[in-house]
Amino acid sequence: MAKINCIGILTSGGDSPGMNAAIRSITRSAISKGFSVKGIYRGYEGLMNDEISEFTTESVSNIIARGGTILKSARSKEFQTPEGRQKAYETIQKEGIDALVIIGGNGSLTGARIFAQEFDVPCIGLPGTIDNDLYGTDLTIGYDTTLNTIVDCVDKIRDTANSHERIFFVEVMGRDAGFLAQNSAIASGAEAAIIPEDNTDADQLEHFIGRGIRKSKNSSIVIVSESPKCGAMFYADRVKKEYPQYDVRVSILGHLQRGGSPSARDRILASRLGAGAIDAILDGQRNVMIGIRNDEVVYVPFTDAIRSDKEMNKGLIRVLDELSI
Repeated sequence: MAKINCIGILTSGGDSPGMNAAIRSITRSAISKGFSVKGIYRGYEGLMNDEISEFTTESVSNIIARGGTILKSARSKEFQTPEGRQKAYETIQKEGIDALVIIGGNGSLTGARIFAQEFDVPCIGLPGTIDNDLYGTDLTIGYDTTLNTIVDCVDKIRDTANSHERIFFVEVMGRDAGFLAQNSAIASGAEAAIIPEDNTDADQLEHFIGRGIRKSKNSSIVIVSESPKCGAMFYADRVKKEYPQYDVRVSILGHLQRGGSPSARDRILASRLGAGAIDAILDGQRNVMIGIRNDEVVYVPFTDAIRSDKEMNKGLIRVLDELSI
């Protein structure tokens, strides 16, 4: 394998709190070990269009507390084509970049895997996604901050739900994974969580809501994972039809979940994984995601990381069910 002298960093897909902490860690770990570093702006779009700058330790000063990503992010349809990836490879050759570190979620790491296979470029991934849906890592960068943001919002919604004796359906992100919905429901004392992993139907919904009302609760909170077909509005409409006597409201939290200064936990996680990415390159690793399992940094092959079957701990469903009586 050719000697690696220069490492390129990019963030791709949806932004997540802690990405800047990861950029900082990768940059400074790489420089401390003798590598040069280049920042690639706007994800794979910037890689194709040569939006690249030399990074120094000063380039990443005072960014650990900032949300979002200083490298910007974008979703790229062109990179999904062979022609787009060829443009990206030509940019890498022109810029003298020998290896890439990609911070992103499922789609971003899928793109990295394909690119690495086609052009034999060492690629290392970091799990940057609020959904916590990447296989092989206990936590993803941004998940903890987002979870805390949701809980803070639900606590405030609870105040008005109690004041007006309402049922609130609160929609959170996590279209294909219910980690945010399930854990925020437990942390906020919600009556139910509707998540993809549980396949909750109207009968279960009736069980949750009906039980809460019959137990003399004057309000209920239900956390719903976003879905184009069965989101919070869908379930709210069902309850309005089946329980017309109840006052039902919907709150869709939307993109506020992505923003904000990262939590201490996300800053530490991002810092450990960023340093782990440079260690992986020194170890001769390629085409792996750096994850965390049982508080240990691990290498997860891209093919495993992008699997869509990261399991939810079904014990969490039982806990919520028992505590919401």
